[in-house]
Amino acid sequence: MTETLFLSDDDVAGLADPADYVDAVRDAYRQRGEGAPAKPRTKLLNESPPGMFTAYAAVLPETGAMGGYMYSAGFADADAWFVTPLFDADTGEPLAIVDGARMNPFKTGATGAVGVDALAREDASTLAVIGSGAQARGQLRATATVRDFEEVRVFSPTEANREAFAAEMDDDLAISVEAVSSSTAAVEGADVVVTATNASEPVFDSADLADGTHVTAMGQYHPEKHELDAETIERAVYVPDLRDRVTQDAGSFIHALEEGVVTEDHVHAELGDVVAGNAPGRVAADDVTVFDSGGTGIETAAAAYMLYERASERGLGTDIEFAPASEALTGE
Repeated sequence: MTETLFLSDDDVAGLADPADYVDAVRDAYRQRGEGAPAKPRTKLLNESPPGMFTAYAAVLPETGAMGGYMYSAGFADADAWFVTPLFDADTGEPLAIVDGARMNPFKTGATGAVGVDALAREDASTLAVIGSGAQARGQLRATATVRDFEEVRVFSPTEANREAFAAEMDDDLAISVEAVSSSTAAVEGADVVVTATNASEPVFDSADLADGTHVTAMGQYHPEKHELDAETIERAVYVPDLRDRVTQDAGSFIHALEEGVVTEDHVHAELGDVVAGNAPGRVAADDVTVFDSGGTGIETAAAAYMLYERASERGLGTDIEFAPASEALTGE
């Protein structure tokens, strides 16, 4: 038998701040750029009752961990459940099972922030956020750790939501956060734009996007949904989290392909290649850059391992036992 740590939601709460997640995720993408294995998500749909089961994973050799998400969503009450198994990359033993919902906006926000750090101009000072939900909150908190923003403008279609988001973030961050009445008002003149929505169609017009802007798009991973228009993809130095998912579920890129404005050669490099220094990111100050973030096991395994280490140091969690196959796989 081997002891495995179960980390409940209460165990995970408060273990790390946004900057900690960013550091862990940045190092994980460096490992990916140096050859760490990772594959895009597998999404299985159940017709009756309607629902979705999704999984993705990665191996982080230097961290010594491997794992990822398995989650369900859309069944019955339309809630979602996130289970994060984590294994030792040296022995293969199960290290932990993490109740993974709480870390989701933080690890996803950290991934967006790593994209901003790798691709945005160093002097970026104005941030536009399209969206006002949990993921937008995670993106803003993490992105604010990698650039010294002086102004944040947020837009979402529901006025009460964007006003509440702006008030909360203005109180929490040492940055002026303002709710604006349109995506154009948010995007015009912004140095960095983050889209974190459930929209099926573009959430801003490429014409509103100034030369030199960086865009992180993280709200959609569906081949028929695209937060960004084809013109933005065409203009951009385009960097996905994983190259293999570009024609699988990167809806904005797929739409640009279908419009005929780009080919698959338009993919500049994976984020890990840029972070590891194997490929350049931004070359010129007036480059438009796009980081297309669909969610991978890279950031999930990195964040889960960080939480596992911190919980172990603090004596948090509950030990459970797993039987190795050498003992239990007997057919008896």
